[in-house]
Amino acid sequence: MRRWLTGVALATVVALVATGCTRPAGTDGDLVDDWASMGAPAVSTPGSGTCHGQPQEVGYLSAYAPVDCAQPHRAETLHVGTLTEATGARLPAVGSKGMRAAFGECDREVRETLGGDWRGARIGLTVVLPSPQAWTGGARWFRCDVHELRGLDTPIPVRRTASLAGALDGSSPLRHGCFNARTEGDEVTEMVAVKCTAKHRAEFVGLWQAPESIWSEFLENPGRSHRGCRSAIARYAKVPDDGNLQYRVGTIFYHPSEGEWRSGNRSVQCFLWMSDRTLTRSVKGAGTQALPIT
Repeated sequence: MRRWLTGVALATVVALVATGCTRPAGTDGDLVDDWASMGAPAVSTPGSGTCHGQPQEVGYLSAYAPVDCAQPHRAETLHVGTLTEATGARLPAVGSKGMRAAFGECDREVRETLGGDWRGARIGLTVVLPSPQAWTGGARWFRCDVHELRGLDTPIPVRRTASLAGALDGSSPLRHGCFNARTEGDEVTEMVAVKCTAKHRAEFVGLWQAPESIWSEFLENPGRSHRGCRSAIARYAKVPDDGNLQYRVGTIFYHPSEGEWRSGNRSVQCFLWMSDRTLTRSVKGAGTQALPIT
């Protein structure tokens, strides 16, 4: 920014020399006090609908090099918002009021642009804030960046050559479907995606919104998440949400990270789990015949 301003000033001086430094009428010959003062430098704000070679967690201006979304990229800005109430010399911390506001706005805008909930698909969301230097200089923007993920257990951004806008309209290969779960004891080590017409034992059934609580309390009560996911299964498969549901099907759930939880993400990803048999079709709307009491 300073180099740019210096360049402008030098260009003006050269222009005066080229014209013989003619003094305008009514001036005293002082080349300083007759000039208008420079305005405050404008804060650079990123644009929405732009794509980027790599995902970012901090929006450094030096690394801002958007590309056309038809070109290879691994991240896309679907929305740019403003933290109008954020004050102070430091960026909003994880879990702060400002960060929760930014995440909430990103969540709403991204779901609308995608055509569905990103948590029900192989899509990640990152709230990108300005650099500390830009924040000190007055930048109050935040970016809502999304990226396609390689898999449920491999959150590695995929290289794309198309925008994700509208990617979840209707049926989409990005949406979570059926899986085979690899386990060690009671722990799920990996969920391998397969077609629902292939043999499988698990299926994504939706999201359960956990109640407000601190992170440690949430972790200490996994039974509540399993109960919430059983209700999600009942809605998905069209079976009674009663005490017999636990004898029809098991549950697997994936929860947000601590940082996401503290910033306001309460969505738990729910999967049905068949421990005693395999399926070769989706159980969506299939009723009690597909999930009998065993």
